[in-house]
Amino acid sequence: MGRSMSAQSPIRPRAIASVNPATGQVLQLFQAHTDQELERRLQLTRDRFREFRRISFTERAGLLNRAAEILEQEKASFGRTMTLEMGKPLRAAIQEAEKCAFACRYYAKNGAGFLANELAPTKGSRSYVRFEPLGPVLAIMPWNFPFWQVFRFAAPALMAGNVGLLKHASNVPQCALAIEELFHRAGFPRGAFQTLLIGSERVDQVIADPRVHAITLTGSVGAGSKVAAAAGRHIKKTVLELGGSDPFIVMPSANLDEAVATAVQARTLNNGQSCIAAKRFIIAHSIFDEFQKRFVDQMSALKVGDPMEADTDIGPLVTEEVAADLQEQVIKSVQMGATLLLGGKRLARPGCFFEPTVLSNIPPGSPAHQDELFGPAASLFRADGIEQAIRIANDTPFGLGASAWTKDDLEQARFVEELEAGLVFINGMVASDPVVPFGGIKQSGYGRELSHYGIREFVNIKTVVIKSGSPPREETE
Repeated sequence: MGRSMSAQSPIRPRAIASVNPATGQVLQLFQAHTDQELERRLQLTRDRFREFRRISFTERAGLLNRAAEILEQEKASFGRTMTLEMGKPLRAAIQEAEKCAFACRYYAKNGAGFLANELAPTKGSRSYVRFEPLGPVLAIMPWNFPFWQVFRFAAPALMAGNVGLLKHASNVPQCALAIEELFHRAGFPRGAFQTLLIGSERVDQVIADPRVHAITLTGSVGAGSKVAAAAGRHIKKTVLELGGSDPFIVMPSANLDEAVATAVQARTLNNGQSCIAAKRFIIAHSIFDEFQKRFVDQMSALKVGDPMEADTDIGPLVTEEVAADLQEQVIKSVQMGATLLLGGKRLARPGCFFEPTVLSNIPPGSPAHQDELFGPAASLFRADGIEQAIRIANDTPFGLGASAWTKDDLEQARFVEELEAGLVFINGMVASDPVVPFGGIKQSGYGRELSHYGIREFVNIKTVVIKSGSPPREETE
């Protein structure tokens, strides 16, 4: 079993604060789990896995469907918790709860089929492939979609027979505890899904624990690198989704009205704090000026304000640190030569509010050119043709999503083939959907979530060969 958590050097737990980013008010303080409590939870997750893996697919599906019912019935309450802790508009938070319910129902309906035995005929044998759960999976999740990020891991993992440990972002403890309790209320046994109230400094201890069999993380490149290195030392499977700087390309044949409206939505979704939000807008030269004018006009018309109000388009950024980082990126980009067309600064009011911002004439090497701007700040690029558009789009260390707008069939085919991304959307906004796989390449990470690919990330793909009884064939080599 290896060393238990309680046998390692003790770390004094620090209080975990839930803060409303719209006001700066501390909503609640939570005491981080002690080493003794962490040890208890790790032991429980190991013991529970031995039982839970034997529950039938039909029973697991019933539990997931019950979780979906709770999400749908209490979506307003769950949405309010999300909005209070991380600032997204309330209507978007309610939609997030609905999306989580859909994911639960999707895997409840399809999970058994995704993991059904597959025949693999071999000569003189009865052979097939089984898909068996790996065990306890540690999920290290971010704050920006505090329910959806968790459920897109949890629904397939639990349906496969794994059990989950959630180390959520430290600024959304109420969401983390609400999700744990939701699964318990749905009928999952205690220990099948647990929240760990710990800081990032204690994650390596949990990864090293032999009772944890795999890790999934959504977060920054730095966090992903550290987690992958820690998991690699112990030969444990990881799935990483590390964000992106997604291109949004518009060619002359595109429907400009639709492209501009979608571009604004794609940049400001979730207050601009989304890994798959469009961040770099690459516009064909012949339509650049018209696109820029319309885009700036529509961005300037957005209402920034209280995320609880129905007509708010953009709420606060999640923390003072995130707002300060975005401010610094914008200032540095302008100092290096970028043109500030709109916004560019924080609002003079309590909370972490930031103006809708548009930059153009982006110089190479500037933050707006190559970094991920996490907030309502857009970078506009002019392209002379499709060759340059693709070159600009791929000139980033990231490779998560990409959106391209054109009615030309040949251009569509080139974008599909040549854009370096895990997801390519033509004439549409990049989005996650349980039906299709989600993930990236390059520094956007590896592995896939969602669809049948996602549920197979944390299973043992076991080959079974049963000989027919005939004597073994003599090998000639």
